[in-house]
Amino acid sequence: MLHHHARILAGALAGTVLGLFLSLFLSLILAAAAAVGAQERPARLEVWDLRLGSRVDQLPDEFVDYACGTNGGPPSLPLNGWTEFRRCRPEPSGLREVYFRYDDELEYWAKANSLADQMEQYSGTKTYGFPVVVSALIDAEGLLAGIRIVSDPRDTSQNRDEAYFLRNFLTARFGRDNWQCEDLALADGETPVDGVFVKQRCRKQIDDSTNAALLTRYLRKPGQSRFDPQSGRETTGQFESAVSFEMIRPK
Repeated sequence: MLHHHARILAGALAGTVLGLFLSLFLSLILAAAAAVGAQERPARLEVWDLRLGSRVDQLPDEFVDYACGTNGGPPSLPLNGWTEFRRCRPEPSGLREVYFRYDDELEYWAKANSLADQMEQYSGTKTYGFPVVVSALIDAEGLLAGIRIVSDPRDTSQNRDEAYFLRNFLTARFGRDNWQCEDLALADGETPVDGVFVKQRCRKQIDDSTNAALLTRYLRKPGQSRFDPQSGRETTGQFESAVSFEMIRPK
């Protein structure tokens, strides 16, 4: 009987050791697979990776669809890269705006790996999850003098009425304090959206050489209303929800 119990105990211990070994082996395999997956994941540069003061030939070229910008709007004249910035018409400030988009390679990587959250995160050109139009502002000497970020109403991957919340993330990025903000009055014909309106202009000195400007709007423009005056039916999309941000390093 004693020998029988000893054999049972020995078998149990052997099973426990084997189980621990298999568990450790499986953990190592999963860790290795995760490491391989992380290595295969493509890098994705964003507008924040552009360093003010860099020469155009030093800027990263991992972006796509370069074009002359239209003050944060759709692209105009296509460009082959940063160095063709002089083909763009200068703004009143003398800076030339170069529009670009984020590379979609990371989105396809997420789709290939069935990563739903990452597919949504990396689809299109976004910052903090908000669809945006991004551009670089280049001076006459070919130096990156600033960046421009404007909410993109053409992208339907997010509710357009939430676009003005982007301001909260931008102010947090550069610190909540010391923003000098001015709340502007509604102009003739402008009305709140269901009792709410935001029309605010803010500025902040980021450091000794860099200034930021932030404009936020959430309102109905003249002629827009919640209900169609002819049919009485509720309208769709008749409001403006927008953020425009610039960070400039003047000479």
